[in-house]
Amino acid sequence: MSIISLPLVNAQMEVTSLDQYAGQVLLIVNVASQCGLTPQYAGLEKLQQRFNDRGFTVIGFPCNQFMGQEPGTMKEIIDFCSTVYGVSFPIFEKIEVNGESRHPLFAQLANEPDVGGVAGDIEWNFEKFLISRTGAVVGRFRPKVAPESDEIINAIESQLAMQ
Repeated sequence: MSIISLPLVNAQMEVTSLDQYAGQVLLIVNVASQCGLTPQYAGLEKLQQRFNDRGFTVIGFPCNQFMGQEPGTMKEIIDFCSTVYGVSFPIFEKIEVNGESRHPLFAQLANEPDVGGVAGDIEWNFEKFLISRTGAVVGRFRPKVAPESDEIINAIESQLAMQ
C-alpha cells in the first residue's frame, strides 16, 4: 500500500490518511517536545511558511520512543508546538517509529536509504523523509541534518520544480 493511502490518526483522533495531501511535496518528521533537537520545530515551520503556497507541507508525528522525550498528551503536544514554535503544519497522533509496534508508515519509511545508502531503524527524533508529488520517498535526512540546510532546501526545491 502506498504511504499516501495508509490509515493514520490525526491530532483530533480522527482516522484519515495522507491522501488529502496528494499532489503535494511532503516532509514527514518524527518529532518530540523535550529533545535537544526540539528547536528544529522552528526550522520546520520556516520551511512550511516558505514553501506551503507552492504545494509543500511538513507533517509531524510525535514519538516517545527515544528516552521518553515526548511524554505529553496530544493536547499538550499541540499546545506546546503552537505556543513555543508557532507550528502551523499538521501534527498527527503520537506513534512508534521502531520495534514491533512500529506504525506501518514508518515501517515503509525505514526501508528507504539515506544519502550514504543506509536504511533501517529511525535513529532518533527529527528524522526527515521527503515525499514526491507522486507519493514516492525521494530523500531521507538523519536527525542532525537541520531543516533549513542546503541539502534539504535543494531537495525540496527540486521536487517542487517537478510537475
